[in-house]
Amino acid sequence: MRAERKLIKAALKSNKEFAKTLKTTITEELKTNISNFSKAANIPASTLYKIVSSEREPNLKTVRKIINTVRELTGEKKKNKFIAIIGTRPVLDKIEKKYIEKNDQKIQIEEYAATSMDEVIISSIRAERDGASALICAPIVSSTIEKIINIPVVTIMPKASLRKAIEIAIKKI
Repeated sequence: MRAERKLIKAALKSNKEFAKTLKTTITEELKTNISNFSKAANIPASTLYKIVSSEREPNLKTVRKIINTVRELTGEKKKNKFIAIIGTRPVLDKIEKKYIEKNDQKIQIEEYAATSMDEVIISSIRAERDGASALICAPIVSSTIEKIINIPVVTIMPKASLRKAIEIAIKKI
């Protein structure tokens, strides 16, 4: 299980479990100390020491900072934005560019081939885990995918171009 997920699971279980998991994550998984982690997370070291010793319950803002810092330090947070496109191989083969430039930003396009509903669902979850900022898929699955993942989903409309769908996705991220 990834470090961030362990922390979230522990936070939902109890403050004591969160404290124990946080200490283990910092020292064993990140191979650092509380002082260095506090600098990376922009959280006072005294606050982190109190949290890991169960003297203080972390507020939601602090938990968010901790989890985002763990993501960054473990490389679980993708640095470059990308848009995932799920489709059959013939559709994906028509994509000419692997990136789109918009507003001085270079946004990468990642392809996820699928030939069944099950594969589309699996690919959408994989794309979100890989760090996709948005996802483009066919109309038949888009409403289902929107219920499963937490990133914007844009539907490829048969008469609209794939490029137009990518531009809509960029506006949503």
